[in-house]
Amino acid sequence: GILTMLFWHHPSLPELTDGVANTHPDGLPIFPMMFVSIACGAISGFHATQSPMMARCMTSEKYGRPVFYGAMITEGIVALIWAAAATYFFHTDEGTALFAASSGNDNAAIIVNSITRDWLGTLGGLLAVLGVIAAPITSGDTAFRSARLIVADFMRLDQRPILKRLAISVPLFVAGFVILQIDFAVLWRYFAWCNQTLAVFTLWALTVYLVRERKLYAITLIPALFMTAVCSTYIFIAGEGLALSRNLSYALGGAATLAVLGLFLRWKRRYEQRNAVPYRKPGSPEKCPGND
Repeated sequence: GILTMLFWHHPSLPELTDGVANTHPDGLPIFPMMFVSIACGAISGFHATQSPMMARCMTSEKYGRPVFYGAMITEGIVALIWAAAATYFFHTDEGTALFAASSGNDNAAIIVNSITRDWLGTLGGLLAVLGVIAAPITSGDTAFRSARLIVADFMRLDQRPILKRLAISVPLFVAGFVILQIDFAVLWRYFAWCNQTLAVFTLWALTVYLVRERKLYAITLIPALFMTAVCSTYIFIAGEGLALSRNLSYALGGAATLAVLGLFLRWKRRYEQRNAVPYRKPGSPEKCPGND
């Protein structure tokens, strides 16, 4: 519905090339802030860590592509739609008036409600708010469930008995309650950064896997490098991080990325030296030593 209304109303949206008119009110730069702000829509470490739990729920491997790849492509599209809507909301006269009508509250649910009620009417607003409520609830549910299963795995606790589930769940809920005493706006920014950092670890792990399997590892190496730069630069420049100057943060973020790349290339060279195999024509049926 929001995508349809974007085409219907075709509001004037700012471009990256607009310069000063497109800067953050507090002077924060587009890079790396944008990629952390749209965390799940850009690339999600949270979803990556849920993969083992989701895999347990699938009855066949053939569902892997629509469940994982299909869902992430869909979420990326949803993120683009809402990014465009939020851009209208904060950067046009009509959006500013709508923002003022909501008493200047920048709470995500209030913003979603205002946009959808204005564009889709009462029913659309109700559906959108229900979606905004359902999304964090289900995210919290899967996060706690995944944490419980991880703890159960390394402690080797059978999770079929209810009491053994509670033995892990109750301490997790207590820890969650304590953490939620932090200002949620600050906590959410840390969550977004941790989300992307998990994606970094996942991408590097996949890159190592592809090197070992002698497959095209560049397909994960490139986003791994980019996200390493995003996450390292963010923690240097953000107020909840080290709050360094922009130029220094970019320099340190770039240095950190090059350092990780150097470690990877050193490991790759040593790995290939230890596991060197004779050349064989692609498609040849003969097995290579060490690849059984």
